[in-house]
Amino acid sequence: QVQLVESGGGLVQAGGSLRLSCAASGRTFNSYAWFRQAPGKEREFAAAIRWSGGSTYYRSYTSSVKGRFTISMDNAKNTVYLQMNSLKPEDTADYYCAATTRTLLNPALWDAYNYWGQGTQVTVSS
Repeated sequence: QVQLVESGGGLVQAGGSLRLSCAASGRTFNSYAWFRQAPGKEREFAAAIRWSGGSTYYRSYTSSVKGRFTISMDNAKNTVYLQMNSLKPEDTADYYCAATTRTLLNPALWDAYNYWGQGTQVTVSS
């Protein structure tokens, strides 16, 4: 059974940092993403990473987090991370880890991913 388990969410003041983790079990993945959903809003893409072999990784970010968030993955641990720095109140959301076994044409589309975690809450106070 495949599972994605997120951790690392919490309450932080504006300007602070958090690191989210997502541990996969049941199979390995080459492509992961983080999506987020703020209260009353639709789920939106935050960041994605794809490993193409060796030390080559492709990363993409939505514009609002570029330069502040960093996505990374540890193949040996089957874990993906989202380092979030300079957090803003508008980053407040439930953050979801996603992984896919499908051919990834557009990493920002939620339906490109066929496995999802349960979500972890991030609250940034002003």
